Amino acid sequence: MPKPCVPDPLPLQQLEWRTLLPLVGHANACLARYDGMVQTLPNAAVLLSPITTQEAVLSSKIEGTQATLDEVLEAEAGLIPAEARRDDIDEINNYRAAVYQAEHDLGHRGITLSLIKAAHQRLLQGVRGRDKTPGKFRDDQNWIGRRGDPIEKARFVPPNPMIMQAALDDWASYIELQTEDPILQTAIAHAQFEIIHPFRDGNGRIGRMLIPLILYKRKTLFRPMFYMSEYLEEHREEYYDRLLAITSRGDWQGWISFFLEAMIVQAIANTDKVRRIRDLYEETKKTVVDITHSQFAIGAVDALFAQPVISSVRFGQSGGFANRVTANNMLRQLDIHGVIRRIRAGSGRTPATYAFPALINIAEGKTVFRA
Repeated sequence: MPKPCVPDPLPLQQLEWRTLLPLVGHANACLARYDGMVQTLPNAAVLLSPITTQEAVLSSKIEGTQATLDEVLEAEAGLIPAEARRDDIDEINNYRAAVYQAEHDLGHRGITLSLIKAAHQRLLQGVRGRDKTPGKFRDDQNWIGRRGDPIEKARFVPPNPMIMQAALDDWASYIELQTEDPILQTAIAHAQFEIIHPFRDGNGRIGRMLIPLILYKRKTLFRPMFYMSEYLEEHREEYYDRLLAITSRGDWQGWISFFLEAMIVQAIANTDKVRRIRDLYEETKKTVVDITHSQFAIGAVDALFAQPVISSVRFGQSGGFANRVTANNMLRQLDIHGVIRRIRAGSGRTPATYAFPALINIAEGKTVFRA
Protein backbone atom coordinates (compact mmCIF):
# COMPACT_ATOMS: atom_id res chain seq x y z
CA MET A 1 0.00 0.00 0.00
CA PRO A 2 1.38 3.48 -0.85
CA LYS A 3 2.52 5.41 2.20
CA PRO A 4 1.27 8.91 3.07
CA CYS A 5 3.73 11.49 1.82
CA VAL A 6 5.80 13.70 4.09
CA PRO A 7 5.97 17.25 2.65
CA ASP A 8 9.36 18.90 2.27
CA PRO A 9 9.96 21.67 4.82
CA LEU A 10 9.75 25.23 3.53
CA PRO A 11 11.58 27.24 2.36
CA LEU A 12 13.16 24.80 -0.06
CA GLN A 13 16.91 24.29 0.02
CA GLN A 14 17.57 22.03 -2.99
CA LEU A 15 16.71 24.28 -5.95
CA GLU A 16 19.13 25.17 -8.74
CA TRP A 17 18.34 28.86 -8.80
CA ARG A 18 20.54 29.76 -11.77
CA THR A 19 18.52 27.66 -14.19
CA LEU A 20 15.28 29.25 -12.95
CA LEU A 21 16.35 32.91 -12.98
CA PRO A 22 15.65 33.59 -16.71
CA LEU A 23 12.12 32.20 -16.31
CA VAL A 24 11.62 34.12 -13.07
CA GLY A 25 12.67 37.36 -14.76
CA HIS A 26 10.42 36.77 -17.76
CA ALA A 27 7.45 35.84 -15.56
CA ASN A 28 7.88 38.94 -13.40
CA ALA A 29 8.06 41.15 -16.49
CA CYS A 30 4.94 39.61 -18.06
CA LEU A 31 3.01 39.84 -14.79
CA ALA A 32 4.07 43.48 -14.36
CA ARG A 33 2.79 44.31 -17.87
CA TYR A 34 -0.52 42.61 -17.08
CA ASP A 35 -0.85 44.45 -13.78
CA GLY A 36 -0.03 47.75 -15.46
CA MET A 37 -2.80 47.11 -17.97
CA VAL A 38 -5.28 46.37 -15.17
CA GLN A 39 -4.38 49.68 -13.53
CA THR A 40 -5.46 51.53 -16.68
CA LEU A 41 -9.04 50.33 -16.21
CA PRO A 42 -11.49 52.85 -14.71
CA ASN A 43 -13.20 50.13 -12.64
CA ALA A 44 -11.32 46.83 -12.73
CA ALA A 45 -13.79 44.92 -10.55
CA VAL A 46 -16.67 45.74 -12.90
CA LEU A 47 -14.89 45.49 -16.24
CA LEU A 48 -13.13 42.21 -15.38
CA SER A 49 -16.18 40.62 -13.78
CA PRO A 50 -16.68 38.26 -16.77
CA ILE A 51 -13.03 37.13 -16.53
CA THR A 52 -13.50 36.40 -12.83
CA THR A 53 -16.54 34.32 -13.70
CA GLN A 54 -14.63 32.52 -16.44
CA GLU A 55 -11.91 31.65 -13.91
CA ALA A 56 -14.59 30.10 -11.70
CA VAL A 57 -15.85 28.13 -14.70
CA LEU A 58 -12.40 26.82 -15.68
CA SER A 59 -11.12 26.07 -12.18
CA SER A 60 -14.30 24.10 -11.53
CA LYS A 61 -13.99 22.39 -14.92
CA ILE A 62 -10.64 20.93 -13.84
CA GLU A 63 -12.60 19.18 -11.10
CA GLY A 64 -15.23 17.83 -13.51
CA THR A 65 -17.96 20.42 -14.00
CA GLN A 66 -19.22 21.00 -17.55
CA ALA A 67 -21.13 24.29 -17.43
CA THR A 68 -19.84 27.10 -19.67
CA LEU A 69 -19.49 30.83 -19.07
CA ASP A 70 -22.52 31.72 -21.15
CA GLU A 71 -24.65 29.18 -19.24
CA VAL A 72 -23.56 30.68 -15.91
CA LEU A 73 -24.32 34.21 -17.11
CA GLU A 74 -27.71 33.15 -18.49
CA ALA A 75 -28.63 31.50 -15.19
CA GLU A 76 -27.57 34.64 -13.32
CA ALA A 77 -29.91 36.66 -15.54
CA GLY A 78 -32.84 34.44 -14.61
CA LEU A 79 -32.88 31.97 -17.49
CA ILE A 80 -33.51 28.47 -16.19
CA PRO A 81 -30.48 26.22 -16.79
CA ALA A 82 -30.81 22.69 -18.06
CA GLU A 83 -31.32 20.20 -15.23
CA ALA A 84 -27.94 18.62 -16.01
CA ARG A 85 -26.18 21.95 -15.47
CA ARG A 86 -27.82 23.25 -12.30
CA ASP A 87 -25.44 21.58 -9.86
CA ASP A 88 -22.43 22.66 -11.93
CA ILE A 89 -23.63 26.26 -12.03
CA ASP A 90 -24.19 26.27 -8.27
CA GLU A 91 -20.61 25.06 -7.75
CA ILE A 92 -19.24 27.74 -10.08
CA ASN A 93 -21.26 30.46 -8.35
CA ASN A 94 -19.92 29.24 -5.01
CA TYR A 95 -16.36 29.45 -6.32
CA ARG A 96 -16.93 33.02 -7.43
CA ALA A 97 -18.51 33.92 -4.08
CA ALA A 98 -15.59 32.35 -2.21
CA VAL A 99 -13.13 34.41 -4.30
CA TYR A 100 -14.98 37.64 -3.53
CA GLN A 101 -15.18 36.75 0.16
CA ALA A 102 -11.46 36.01 0.35
CA GLU A 103 -10.59 39.24 -1.49
CA HIS A 104 -12.73 41.21 0.95
CA ASP A 105 -11.18 39.49 3.96
CA LEU A 106 -7.68 40.34 2.72
CA GLY A 107 -8.49 43.98 3.33
CA HIS A 108 -8.11 43.48 7.07
CA ARG A 109 -6.14 40.26 7.53
CA GLY A 110 -3.41 38.15 5.98
CA ILE A 111 -3.68 34.82 4.20
CA THR A 112 -4.29 32.84 7.35
CA LEU A 113 -5.48 29.28 7.78
CA SER A 114 -8.74 30.64 9.17
CA LEU A 115 -9.26 32.73 6.00
CA ILE A 116 -8.69 29.61 3.92
CA LYS A 117 -11.17 27.61 5.98
CA ALA A 118 -13.77 30.37 5.60
CA ALA A 119 -13.29 30.35 1.81
CA HIS A 120 -13.62 26.55 1.79
CA GLN A 121 -16.85 26.71 3.77
CA ARG A 122 -18.31 29.13 1.22
CA LEU A 123 -17.04 27.02 -1.68
CA LEU A 124 -18.90 23.88 -0.58
CA GLN A 125 -22.01 25.53 0.82
CA GLY A 126 -25.05 23.58 -0.38
CA VAL A 127 -23.27 21.82 -3.28
CA ARG A 128 -21.41 18.60 -3.99
CA GLY A 129 -19.01 18.13 -1.08
CA ARG A 130 -21.30 19.74 1.50
CA ASP A 131 -21.05 16.46 3.45
CA LYS A 132 -17.22 16.71 3.48
CA THR A 133 -16.96 18.99 6.55
CA PRO A 134 -16.80 22.38 4.77
CA GLY A 135 -14.54 24.85 6.53
CA LYS A 136 -12.69 22.21 8.54
CA PHE A 137 -9.38 20.52 7.94
CA ARG A 138 -9.61 16.78 7.61
CA ASP A 139 -8.94 14.46 10.53
CA ASP A 140 -8.79 11.28 8.46
CA GLN A 141 -6.61 9.91 5.68
CA ASN A 142 -7.57 10.80 2.12
CA TRP A 143 -6.09 9.73 -1.20
CA ILE A 144 -6.22 10.55 -4.89
CA GLY A 145 -7.07 7.97 -7.51
CA ARG A 146 -9.84 6.86 -9.81
CA ARG A 147 -13.33 7.22 -8.38
CA GLY A 148 -14.18 4.20 -6.26
CA ASP A 149 -10.64 2.85 -6.04
CA PRO A 150 -9.36 1.86 -2.58
CA ILE A 151 -6.28 3.47 -1.06
CA GLU A 152 -4.21 0.48 -2.23
CA LYS A 153 -4.66 1.74 -5.81
CA ALA A 154 -4.14 5.42 -5.01
CA ARG A 155 -2.07 7.57 -7.32
CA PHE A 156 -1.15 9.83 -4.42
CA VAL A 157 -1.64 9.68 -0.65
CA PRO A 158 -1.43 13.06 1.14
CA PRO A 159 0.11 13.46 4.60
CA ASN A 160 -1.23 11.59 7.57
CA PRO A 161 -3.54 13.79 9.70
CA MET A 162 -1.05 13.41 12.56
CA ILE A 163 1.56 15.48 10.68
CA MET A 164 -0.78 17.52 8.49
CA GLN A 165 -1.31 20.38 10.94
CA ALA A 166 2.43 20.86 11.39
CA ALA A 167 2.81 20.97 7.59
CA LEU A 168 0.02 23.57 7.37
CA ASP A 169 1.63 25.71 10.05
CA ASP A 170 4.94 25.50 8.15
CA TRP A 171 3.10 26.50 4.95
CA ALA A 172 1.40 29.45 6.66
CA SER A 173 4.74 30.68 7.99
CA TYR A 174 6.30 30.35 4.55
CA ILE A 175 3.77 32.58 2.77
CA GLU A 176 4.49 35.30 5.33
CA LEU A 177 8.14 35.45 4.27
CA GLN A 178 9.10 38.67 2.50
CA THR A 179 12.53 37.43 1.41
CA GLU A 180 11.32 35.04 -1.30
CA ASP A 181 10.63 36.17 -4.86
CA PRO A 182 6.79 36.52 -4.91
CA ILE A 183 6.31 34.44 -8.04
CA LEU A 184 8.58 31.63 -6.86
CA GLN A 185 6.87 31.76 -3.49
CA THR A 186 3.46 31.47 -5.16
CA ALA A 187 4.60 28.51 -7.29
CA ILE A 188 5.94 26.65 -4.25
CA ALA A 189 3.02 27.56 -1.99
CA HIS A 190 0.43 26.39 -4.53
CA ALA A 191 2.12 23.03 -4.99
CA GLN A 192 2.71 22.51 -1.26
CA PHE A 193 -0.96 23.25 -0.53
CA GLU A 194 -2.02 20.63 -3.08
CA ILE A 195 0.45 18.14 -1.58
CA ILE A 196 -0.86 18.71 1.95
CA HIS A 197 -4.43 18.37 0.62
CA PRO A 198 -5.90 19.54 3.92
CA PHE A 199 -9.58 19.26 3.06
CA ARG A 200 -11.72 16.24 2.26
CA ASP A 201 -12.87 17.97 -0.95
CA GLY A 202 -12.21 21.21 -2.83
CA ASN A 203 -8.43 21.32 -2.41
CA GLY A 204 -7.67 22.04 -6.07
CA ARG A 205 -10.08 24.96 -6.28
CA ILE A 206 -8.88 26.52 -3.04
CA GLY A 207 -5.26 26.04 -4.15
CA ARG A 208 -5.86 27.83 -7.46
CA MET A 209 -7.80 30.56 -5.67
CA LEU A 210 -4.72 31.21 -3.54
CA ILE A 211 -2.51 32.08 -6.53
CA PRO A 212 -3.76 35.67 -7.06
CA LEU A 213 -4.27 36.17 -3.32
CA ILE A 214 -0.62 35.45 -2.53
CA LEU A 215 0.60 37.64 -5.39
CA TYR A 216 -1.67 40.45 -4.17
CA LYS A 217 -0.49 40.23 -0.57
CA ARG A 218 3.12 40.36 -1.81
CA LYS A 219 2.17 43.57 -3.69
CA THR A 220 2.94 42.03 -7.07
CA LEU A 221 -0.66 42.72 -8.16
CA PHE A 222 -2.69 45.91 -7.83
CA ARG A 223 -5.83 43.77 -7.50
CA PRO A 224 -5.98 40.00 -6.82
CA MET A 225 -7.33 39.34 -10.32
CA PHE A 226 -4.71 37.24 -12.09
CA TYR A 227 -6.11 33.86 -13.09
CA MET A 228 -4.28 30.76 -14.37
CA SER A 229 -6.95 28.08 -14.70
CA GLU A 230 -7.21 28.56 -18.47
CA TYR A 231 -3.66 27.29 -18.92
CA LEU A 232 -3.91 24.68 -16.16
CA GLU A 233 -7.14 23.27 -17.59
CA GLU A 234 -5.66 23.06 -21.09
CA HIS A 235 -2.58 21.27 -19.66
CA ARG A 236 -4.40 19.31 -17.00
CA GLU A 237 -2.44 16.07 -17.31
CA GLU A 238 0.94 17.79 -17.17
CA TYR A 239 -0.32 19.90 -14.25
CA TYR A 240 -1.13 16.77 -12.26
CA ASP A 241 2.00 14.93 -13.39
CA ARG A 242 4.26 17.81 -12.34
CA LEU A 243 2.66 17.95 -8.90
CA LEU A 244 3.00 14.18 -8.51
CA ALA A 245 6.66 14.31 -9.55
CA ILE A 246 7.40 16.48 -6.50
CA THR A 247 6.40 13.76 -4.05
CA SER A 248 7.48 10.79 -6.15
CA ARG A 249 10.99 11.96 -6.99
CA GLY A 250 11.49 15.39 -5.43
CA ASP A 251 11.24 17.25 -8.74
CA TRP A 252 10.52 20.76 -7.49
CA GLN A 253 12.65 22.11 -10.31
CA GLY A 254 10.34 20.65 -12.97
CA TRP A 255 7.23 21.90 -11.18
CA ILE A 256 8.52 25.44 -10.81
CA SER A 257 9.62 25.58 -14.45
CA PHE A 258 6.15 24.40 -15.49
CA PHE A 259 4.43 26.95 -13.24
CA LEU A 260 6.59 29.84 -14.45
CA GLU A 261 5.98 28.93 -18.08
CA ALA A 262 2.25 28.73 -17.32
CA MET A 263 2.37 32.16 -15.72
CA ILE A 264 4.21 33.68 -18.69
CA VAL A 265 1.75 32.28 -21.24
CA GLN A 266 -1.26 33.18 -19.11
CA ALA A 267 0.00 36.70 -18.34
CA ILE A 268 0.41 37.42 -22.05
CA ALA A 269 -3.08 36.06 -22.79
CA ASN A 270 -4.62 37.90 -19.84
CA THR A 271 -2.96 41.17 -20.85
CA ASP A 272 -4.46 40.84 -24.31
CA LYS A 273 -7.91 40.17 -22.82
CA VAL A 274 -7.70 43.18 -20.51
CA ARG A 275 -6.57 45.40 -23.38
CA ARG A 276 -9.45 44.22 -25.55
CA ILE A 277 -11.94 44.75 -22.72
CA ARG A 278 -10.60 48.25 -22.04
CA ASP A 279 -10.82 49.13 -25.74
CA LEU A 280 -14.31 47.64 -25.98
CA TYR A 281 -15.42 49.70 -22.99
CA GLU A 282 -14.22 52.97 -24.53
CA GLU A 283 -15.68 52.06 -27.91
CA THR A 284 -19.02 51.00 -26.40
CA LYS A 285 -19.34 54.21 -24.38
CA LYS A 286 -18.91 56.27 -27.53
CA THR A 287 -21.30 54.07 -29.52
CA VAL A 288 -24.05 54.13 -26.89
CA VAL A 289 -23.78 57.91 -26.45
CA ASP A 290 -23.95 58.40 -30.24
CA ILE A 291 -26.96 56.06 -30.57
CA THR A 292 -29.02 57.19 -27.57
CA HIS A 293 -27.86 60.75 -26.67
CA SER A 294 -29.01 59.76 -23.20
CA GLN A 295 -27.87 60.96 -19.78
CA PHE A 296 -28.04 57.28 -18.74
CA ALA A 297 -25.63 56.07 -21.44
CA ILE A 298 -22.56 55.55 -19.22
CA GLY A 299 -24.62 53.84 -16.50
CA ALA A 300 -26.08 51.56 -19.17
CA VAL A 301 -22.62 50.59 -20.43
CA ASP A 302 -21.41 49.87 -16.90
CA ALA A 303 -24.48 47.67 -16.34
CA LEU A 304 -23.68 45.63 -19.46
CA PHE A 305 -20.06 45.14 -18.46
CA ALA A 306 -20.98 44.12 -14.92
CA GLN A 307 -23.58 41.62 -16.18
CA PRO A 308 -23.22 40.85 -19.90
CA VAL A 309 -26.35 38.69 -19.90
CA ILE A 310 -28.97 40.85 -18.24
CA SER A 311 -32.73 41.12 -17.81
CA SER A 312 -34.49 44.33 -18.74
CA VAL A 313 -35.45 44.84 -15.08
CA ARG A 314 -31.88 44.44 -13.85
CA PHE A 315 -30.62 46.70 -16.63
CA GLY A 316 -32.95 49.45 -15.52
CA GLN A 317 -31.90 49.11 -11.89
CA SER A 318 -28.14 48.89 -12.52
CA GLY A 319 -28.14 51.63 -15.14
CA GLY A 320 -29.78 54.14 -12.82
CA PHE A 321 -32.71 54.82 -15.14
CA ALA A 322 -35.51 57.08 -13.98
CA ASN A 323 -38.15 54.56 -15.05
CA ARG A 324 -38.60 51.23 -16.80
CA VAL A 325 -39.92 52.77 -20.02
CA THR A 326 -36.70 54.72 -20.55
CA ALA A 327 -34.59 51.63 -19.89
CA ASN A 328 -36.62 49.48 -22.30
CA ASN A 329 -36.42 52.13 -25.02
CA MET A 330 -32.64 52.15 -24.74
CA LEU A 331 -32.49 48.35 -24.85
CA ARG A 332 -34.50 48.36 -28.07
CA GLN A 333 -32.19 50.96 -29.61
CA LEU A 334 -29.06 49.02 -28.67
CA ASP A 335 -30.60 45.79 -29.98
CA ILE A 336 -31.48 47.40 -33.32
CA HIS A 337 -27.93 48.72 -33.71
CA GLY A 338 -26.35 45.36 -32.87
CA VAL A 339 -24.67 46.37 -29.59
CA ILE A 340 -26.69 43.79 -27.68
CA ARG A 341 -28.86 40.87 -28.72
CA ARG A 342 -32.20 39.84 -27.26
CA ILE A 343 -32.07 36.17 -26.28
CA ARG A 344 -35.48 35.95 -24.60
CA ALA A 345 -38.57 38.04 -25.29
CA GLY A 346 -40.50 39.43 -22.35
CA SER A 347 -43.87 37.91 -21.55
CA GLY A 348 -46.20 38.87 -18.71
CA ARG A 349 -44.11 39.13 -15.55
CA THR A 350 -41.11 37.57 -17.28
CA PRO A 351 -38.70 40.30 -18.40
CA ALA A 352 -36.83 40.27 -21.69
CA THR A 353 -33.19 39.15 -21.48
CA TYR A 354 -30.29 40.53 -23.51
CA ALA A 355 -26.70 39.46 -24.15
CA PHE A 356 -23.65 41.63 -24.80
CA PRO A 357 -21.89 39.35 -27.32
CA ALA A 358 -18.62 41.26 -27.76
CA LEU A 359 -17.72 41.09 -24.06
CA ILE A 360 -18.75 37.47 -23.57
CA ASN A 361 -16.70 36.38 -26.57
CA ILE A 362 -13.57 38.12 -25.23
CA ALA A 363 -14.00 36.56 -21.78
CA GLU A 364 -14.61 33.07 -23.15
CA GLY A 365 -11.87 33.35 -25.75
CA LYS A 366 -14.10 32.25 -28.61
CA THR A 367 -17.26 33.28 -30.44
CA VAL A 368 -20.20 32.10 -28.36
CA PHE A 369 -22.69 34.78 -29.25
CA ARG A 370 -23.03 36.62 -32.52
CA ALA A 371 -24.48 40.12 -32.52
